[in-house]
Amino acid sequence: MLLQDTAAVDKAFDTLKTYDWGADRNLLNPIDAAIIATSGDAAARKDIEKRLLDVFTGGSSRSAKDFICRALGTIGTAQSVPALAHLLPDNDLSHMARYALQRITASEAVAAMRDAMPKLTGALKIGTIGSLGIRRDTQSVAALTGLLGDGDKAIAGAAAGALGTIGSPESGKALIAALKKTPAAVDASLICGDQLLGDGKKAEAVALFKAIGDANVSNDVSLAARRGLLKAAGR
Repeated sequence: MLLQDTAAVDKAFDTLKTYDWGADRNLLNPIDAAIIATSGDAAARKDIEKRLLDVFTGGSSRSAKDFICRALGTIGTAQSVPALAHLLPDNDLSHMARYALQRITASEAVAAMRDAMPKLTGALKIGTIGSLGIRRDTQSVAALTGLLGDGDKAIAGAAAGALGTIGSPESGKALIAALKKTPAAVDASLICGDQLLGDGKKAEAVALFKAIGDANVSNDVSLAARRGLLKAAGR
């Protein structure tokens, strides 16, 4: 970056330390520009990540943390995971922490959400379940399967949805077993079947679509299952 750009970034980081609601968001634009400018430069991005984390852990405001989470969703590495994981139980910031963790490709990011999920409740648990689904985390399948019978229907439904999105053979087996007990498992099974087909697991997809067809489902769902079977047959 040019010298004047470096000075602007330094000033933006100074602003970020005291940034809060109502402040001019444009004052932080040099950080955004630096993230874009350093694409492909791992060393430069590592420096930006460290500076963001220094502000993040230094008593910054909720608004500043929101900004930092968005930035870490672009440049974050395993280095950012502990600070973000710390916010998963936070009612105000859990969503933004997950926003970043979902996008950090390091295995530590999804592991942090996987480890936190059993300890969370209510909306925070549901959100984390959804994030594990988005990451297609096969290591979460056993825990999610255990939630299909949860007394909280919203949690059971989120678990079914996540299993469908993960779309692994183990997910399919869990959803088949839940078809007659968990209403949300029906739609999730259709999604899972499509995921299995997309991953080249035709036999598992066929078994799932047949199970859906044999269950007591609506005409629309039955038709969708038949379409899945036709697709699996290449028709």
